[in-house]
Amino acid sequence: MDNNIVQEEFLRNIGLLTVEEQKHLNSSRVAVAGAGGVGGIHVLTLARLGVGRFTIADHDTFDVVNISRQFGAFHSTLNRNKAQVLADMVKDINPNAEVRVMEEGVTENNIHAFLEGADVYVDSIDFFEIDMRRLIFNTCRAKGIYALTAAPLGFGATLQVFDPEGMSFDDYFGIDDQTPPLEKIAAFAAGLTPNPYHLSYMDATKVSFKRRTGPAVSPACTMAASLVATETVKILTGKGEIRPIPCYLQFDMLLNKVKMGKIALGAKSPSQKKKRRLIMENLLMKSEEQQ
Repeated sequence: MDNNIVQEEFLRNIGLLTVEEQKHLNSSRVAVAGAGGVGGIHVLTLARLGVGRFTIADHDTFDVVNISRQFGAFHSTLNRNKAQVLADMVKDINPNAEVRVMEEGVTENNIHAFLEGADVYVDSIDFFEIDMRRLIFNTCRAKGIYALTAAPLGFGATLQVFDPEGMSFDDYFGIDDQTPPLEKIAAFAAGLTPNPYHLSYMDATKVSFKRRTGPAVSPACTMAASLVATETVKILTGKGEIRPIPCYLQFDMLLNKVKMGKIALGAKSPSQKKKRRLIMENLLMKSEEQQ
């Protein structure tokens, strides 16, 4: 093989990826909204795989509390914009990479610019930003772009893939414009966690609805990135089977549990309706307690 065909940085990928697959990754663009706990490691894992083009959006800056789990967070990067830090790290991995940075984050006004030229979208925005998440996923669907989300849950993660020609984000989660804000959060939580294994060992008193915070550890973020990066390779190269929503993949490393399942009816499933109701009741209780 002529080593000049593939950048030297990525030669060790060859054998698990073909030269043509590696070249295709290099010419592909991945759009990532959110460069924090999962977003940062998503970007870095994809960069080391040889994805050559990125659009990274995040309006936030790094704080010292991010160091435990956010892969762009160092004392040297405190108070710097997260998207710009990750862009610099990508360029340090691959000087030939082309990276667009949107320090204002994704907004209604720039969403089309954010998704311009994207082959895959990776969701990494804050859990509670339901309306913006709906807008991005629904716009991806309209543009024919695969959209991926991987939630870090306890010491594990779930993977959910939205095929632009398959079940929509709104149908899977059972959300529409008339859904009340708190119920949107409950619906999203129910769909994101088909099997809430982590609740058996998580201290629920450390979850604050008011502050929009909860426990999170770096191994879960790393696992989420591995799931997203592998699925991105499948989508971009045609290598392997893609199992879009209503299918899901879930791991819990602490409990040694793996589940490859399917919620055929999405939010209309009786089990999902029950879970959504229970989450809603819990959120209402927490909301009242934290007022």
